[in-house]
Amino acid sequence: MGLFDIFKKKQAVDNQEENVKQEESEVAEEFQTDDNPEAEEAVLGVEEAEADDKSGASLEDDEADSSAEEDDESSDDADEAGPSQTRAIADNLQSRDDVQAEVNRKADTDAVIESPVDADEDAKEAAEKGAEKADSEDGDAETDAGEEAGDDSESDEQAEESESQVYEKGLTKSRQGFSARFNKFLANFRSVDEDFFEELEDTLIGSDLGFDLAISISNQVREAVKLENIKDKKDIRDLIIRLMVEQYEEQGQDEDQSMHFAPKGEPTVILFVGVNGVGKTTTVGKMAQRYKDEGKKVMMVAADTFRAGAVKQLQEWGTRVAVPVVAGAEKADPASVVYEAVEKAKAEAADVLFVDTAGRLQNNVNLMQELAKMNRVIQKVLPEAPQEVLLVLDATTGQNALQQAKLFQDSSEVTGLVLTKMDGTAKGGIVFAIRDQLHLPVKWVGFGEKVSDLRTFSAEDFVYGMFKDLVE
Repeated sequence: MGLFDIFKKKQAVDNQEENVKQEESEVAEEFQTDDNPEAEEAVLGVEEAEADDKSGASLEDDEADSSAEEDDESSDDADEAGPSQTRAIADNLQSRDDVQAEVNRKADTDAVIESPVDADEDAKEAAEKGAEKADSEDGDAETDAGEEAGDDSESDEQAEESESQVYEKGLTKSRQGFSARFNKFLANFRSVDEDFFEELEDTLIGSDLGFDLAISISNQVREAVKLENIKDKKDIRDLIIRLMVEQYEEQGQDEDQSMHFAPKGEPTVILFVGVNGVGKTTTVGKMAQRYKDEGKKVMMVAADTFRAGAVKQLQEWGTRVAVPVVAGAEKADPASVVYEAVEKAKAEAADVLFVDTAGRLQNNVNLMQELAKMNRVIQKVLPEAPQEVLLVLDATTGQNALQQAKLFQDSSEVTGLVLTKMDGTAKGGIVFAIRDQLHLPVKWVGFGEKVSDLRTFSAEDFVYGMFKDLVE
């Protein structure tokens, strides 16, 4: 099954789940009091019944007062009446006594019923106030605890996010940016003519696919339209996305996205290269935490001895993730610091040694030669090292990142790429351009500041995160 087929299948499942949620939401709304006439009638019926009870009780009280006055008059008349009259009056009095007794019983019952209700309402009100106070105190406590936990603290919901959800969330800006350009292009669609293909090329270039790849996709669309006689806007849209995904998949057939490690008993050396400001040191710290959590013995070396604060920054990461950092004196020879670190990693049986190199300007020949010197020093101690040379690129820089990658690839044996700040760019098409022009595997992507935001690269999740809103 191809990458586009996987994408379509995954989208169908997500659409089905979304439809189920929508139906459940609609059913729930039907039973809400505000939208349910039967429920409103039931509430009104209860209120009317309560009003009738109160009115009836008031009427019976008036009758009771009137009956009491008549009883007094009847008592006076009984003294002057005969036996038969006395008996009739007595029967009448007994009947009225029953009425009075019933009225009194009703009044007592109402009092008993009303009293607990009032008490329950008071208790309920007090309980609600107490709950609000408790919630407020708990909220303050949770806020304090969250602040103490630091930036790396995550909720259970965040911790349980799947890879697909992480990619979908992290690629929001790229997806929205591409969707906006693509939808604008389709909004102007009238017919498949030369203007159409020119606008298509401009749209793809604007999404950072690069000139060569944009032209290639445009030519493929041109051929497919002729062969399949496609004229419908929806079919055109699906065709373009399908060809982009298929081209991306084809270009990556021979890529090796796995991380390589030294034989058991020897430290694995991983170099991180790239210009200043791309997030290189932060990536080293995050990866150290990741491998440490997997049970490996990790060490880091601060080989960026020229940039002010670079050594201190890595040492702070070492403290944060509880990983030792080898550092030399300020302005020390980076190669000598790396040599010392490799010797120490071998002597202490470390599993992985991460080397944070200087932010080398790609047009500075001396710095590039220094990187080559560092490789030779490492190989004196460990002939098969370094196992990985990871080039860190800032995804937000677009085509400039691509140029950096080309120059670093020419001057050093780069084995893979780390794309940082993917959550902050609206031009995720750079991933397509890198694969098309460099044939270097993207091994890691960063979606944020937390350690868990550094993820192994997944082509399937990337494609879905980029195009999920565009294909039905």
